Amino acid sequence: QVQLQESGPGLVKPSQTLSLTCTVSGGSILTNYYWTLVRQPPGKGLEWMAAIGYSGSTYVRPSLKRRTSISWDTSKNQFTLKLSSVTPEDTAVYYCARTVGPPPYYSDRVYATRGQGTQVTVSS
Repeated sequence: QVQLQESGPGLVKPSQTLSLTCTVSGGSILTNYYWTLVRQPPGKGLEWMAAIGYSGSTYVRPSLKRRTSISWDTSKNQFTLKLSSVTPEDTAVYYCARTVGPPPYYSDRVYATRGQGTQVTVSS
């Protein structure tokens, strides 16, 4: 059974770049699934941020496109999100998820296979 584990800094200062790495275990990252970074700000719902697919194709939420990138290292079974110029509004629980089909996503059910999440707080 595939498992995902997030690793991130916990606390980031405003204007810095957040880097989050997801490690996939129990299966290869090279499958027909998509690998997605999702976040949930305090008091709000889940929001997909970026995804990377089998061919290495990438998708970024339009509102985040200017400051977001996603990549993977297939030799390590990992994918990584970078979010630049963070502000306190980027404070959220960040999740790595395995999803079916490319984004955009309109239902939380697509994130059924995801990690436990990691809290990221943006504060000086």
